[in-house]
Amino acid sequence: MRAASIGLLLGLLAVTPAAAYDANDPANCNGIGWDDARPLTVAKVSGQARINFVKSPYDDDFKAAGCPAMTDACRKKAYLVSDDLVLVGKTSGEFTCVSYQAPRARSQSWTTGWLPSAALTKVAPMAAPAPADWIGSWEHPGGGLTIRTAGGGRLRIEGDQVVPAGRDLHNGSLGATAEPKGGVVAFVDDGTTPFERPNAGDECRVRLQRVGPSLLVEDNNDCGGAGVSFTGLYHRK
Repeated sequence: MRAASIGLLLGLLAVTPAAAYDANDPANCNGIGWDDARPLTVAKVSGQARINFVKSPYDDDFKAAGCPAMTDACRKKAYLVSDDLVLVGKTSGEFTCVSYQAPRARSQSWTTGWLPSAALTKVAPMAAPAPADWIGSWEHPGGGLTIRTAGGGRLRIEGDQVVPAGRDLHNGSLGATAEPKGGVVAFVDDGTTPFERPNAGDECRVRLQRVGPSLLVEDNNDCGGAGVSFTGLYHRK
C-alpha cells in the first residue's frame, strides 16, 4: 500500500494517557512545523524503488521504544517510491522527519514519519523566479491560490482552504500584497506588517517559494479555523 493518513496515530493519542506521550522527545517525528527564521525545504526520494517509513517510539501502541532504527521491527508498511517529493523536518541520527502528501490527493491527507536521510536528495528552490514564474492559479487539496501582479514588483496573493470537520467545515483565506525577496515571498496577514518583525501572536504568517514546477506554500497554522493549513506543494491549473 502507498502512504496512508495519520488518522491511526491520532486515534492512539486519543485513547492513551497524555503522560505516556512526549511531543518533545527527539525520537518522535511529529511533522515539519513552522520556523520564523527558516523556509521549508523539499527533498526527493531517491536511490531505491521503494522506501518504507520508519516508526517513532509512540507507534505500535507506544511499544516501539527502540525506533527509529534500521531494523525490520521499526519498518512501517507505508512507503514512498523514487521521485516522490516530501517536506523536510528535523533529523535524528541517520533519519529525517518528513511529511508527504500525494500530489493529486482529493483531501488534506498527510503521512508523517521518519525516512532514512540517505534516501533523500534536497531539491533546491528557484534562486530568482521571474514574475511569470509566480503568476497563475495554483491548486492544492481543499483549495488553492491565485497570484497576479500588483505593480511596483509586488504580487497579489489570494486563496482559500476548506477542511471538512464532521458535519461542519473549517476554512481559511489569504489576501495579501507582497514583494518577492531572495526567491521567497513572505508576508504577515495582508502584507502591510513587515515579516521580519517578531511574531506578535495570532498572526497569519506565510512563505512562498518556487520549487521545480511546484509552488511551495507554508504557513504557521494561524490562517484559518482549527486544522486549516495552506502548507503544501501546489500545482498550476
